[in-house]
Amino acid sequence: QVQLVESGGGLVPAGGSLLLSCVASGSIFNIETMGWYRQAPGKQRELVAQIGSGVLSPYADSVKGRFFISRDSAKNTVYLQMDDLKPEDTALYYCNIRTMGSTYWGQGTQVTVSS
Repeated sequence: QVQLVESGGGLVPAGGSLLLSCVASGSIFNIETMGWYRQAPGKQRELVAQIGSGVLSPYADSVKGRFFISRDSAKNTVYLQMDDLKPEDTALYYCNIRTMGSTYWGQGTQVTVSS
């Protein structure tokens, strides 16, 4: 059974930084993409950043230049470095992994940015 566990969320003041991590455990093979989505209260879940094998998808416009995604394939881990955080970044952040034929989600980690 595949399990995704996110960590690194928390409460930070505007302008602060956080590093989110997501570790995938279990029998997971042929990973195509690893990424981060977020969902704010009353809003739809949106893609923040996604990375494949050597391919980086465009970041969401709202986070360009402030958020940076990276992965450690050997550890089945994906990271999201978030700098210059803004109150509008407040959301539940979900890790997402796609393989050939399957999609996996973490349970989410809360990020709250105070003004």
